[in-house]
Amino acid sequence: MVHGTREHVDALHGQVSRVLAGMGLALSPAKTRIVHLADGFDFLGFRIVWKRKRGTDNWHVYPFIADEPVASLKRKIRSLTRKLSHLDYRIALIRINQILRGWAAYFQHAVAKHTLARLHTFVWWRMIRWVMHRHRRSWTAIRRWLRTPHGGRKDIELDGMTLFHLGQVPITRYRYRGGNIPTPWPDALTGPTPTA
Repeated sequence: MVHGTREHVDALHGQVSRVLAGMGLALSPAKTRIVHLADGFDFLGFRIVWKRKRGTDNWHVYPFIADEPVASLKRKIRSLTRKLSHLDYRIALIRINQILRGWAAYFQHAVAKHTLARLHTFVWWRMIRWVMHRHRRSWTAIRRWLRTPHGGRKDIELDGMTLFHLGQVPITRYRYRGGNIPTPWPDALTGPTPTA
């Protein structure tokens, strides 16, 4: 990310190519493009956007979860909870929990609290509909099954396995540590200073 003009970016593009060449790497023309941070870009499953912080005049770079990882997660959950699936609940929940835990660990540093909560609701309803269809249970029976003695809601538990609660994953925002990361730029390649 560069604080400057398009000319600064073009100059830095050449420097990046030379630095990567020394590491045996090269920029892929098909995957490399120059965009304004306000327009945002997708990188390794994240949607990086520069935007104003709500209620202030301060602008920050925010990492959100991109659309494709969300769609991919939903496809995986749907494949494990198809109405006609005869997969054991325990096996299904083990696999679903593995997927959700890995997904949460990867995206826990993004601006993702609401996204994770919505995805938990999606997974919860997929499981409920699967159980209702397999056992021909009514919604009243499901509510009774998931109600605690004090009127609260229990987590879904089947065959001794409890559904991982994606919405309760603590979000720990990424802390800037650019000053502690060694730079691969040799002194000879000084130019417009990149900022992250």
